[in-house]
Amino acid sequence: MINDLVAGALERAGRRNSAQIRQVAGLVLAAVRSDALVFTGGAGHSLASVAETFYRAGGLACVYPLYHPDLLPLHGAAASTAAERRSGLAGEVLAARTPGRDDVLFVFSNSGVNPYPVELAAAARAAGAPVVAVTSRASVEAAPRRSPSTLLEHADVVLDTGVRPGDAAFPEDDPRTVALSSLLNVYLWNEVLAHVFRAAREAGVEVPLWRSSNVEGGDAANAALLDHYRPRVPALR
Repeated sequence: MINDLVAGALERAGRRNSAQIRQVAGLVLAAVRSDALVFTGGAGHSLASVAETFYRAGGLACVYPLYHPDLLPLHGAAASTAAERRSGLAGEVLAARTPGRDDVLFVFSNSGVNPYPVELAAAARAAGAPVVAVTSRASVEAAPRRSPSTLLEHADVVLDTGVRPGDAAFPEDDPRTVALSSLLNVYLWNEVLAHVFRAAREAGVEVPLWRSSNVEGGDAANAALLDHYRPRVPALR
């Protein structure tokens, strides 16, 4: 029923962001070359996108996920909404480590107006780290302002999902269900990974990628990556 709807959204996102995807891939590859980290953050259901970036087969091993339990709906649905609207929480999350000049920060936020994602981006930008916003320009423009600025204003590059305000996409003439932001976030992230891998191969650079622990040699390959990144990424411990 929704095959054409989803396929169309993915195709448009790919076309809309083709130049930006290449630009972001360049930032990520530069971080890999510098043995730096790719930080990823989000709140609410955008944490599903953060989880997609971290410690999964085929994913970058140099990812530092930014997280606070209050932001996850599974720990309290209404409380998670309140948390992402609370100014200062981003500073608490970044207290352990703030992205530096060699690192990259991805912020996933469909509306891009709540204090948590906005303050993550602002802090990283102030520290000299490039910021990639994965968001919907249309949603940002329509959302009520809860911060003095928006995520768009602190991003070096914007990957625009094109999601309609409210996230729902079906039925098209009166959307009430089928939220597409998570699907499009993951699609754009994987487009970036594919571009990074191809550019790295052409440049003779090895990209640190996790392997499935359920294939031959996976555990051994991952053990070396764990040894290398665990001292800098607490969530790998």
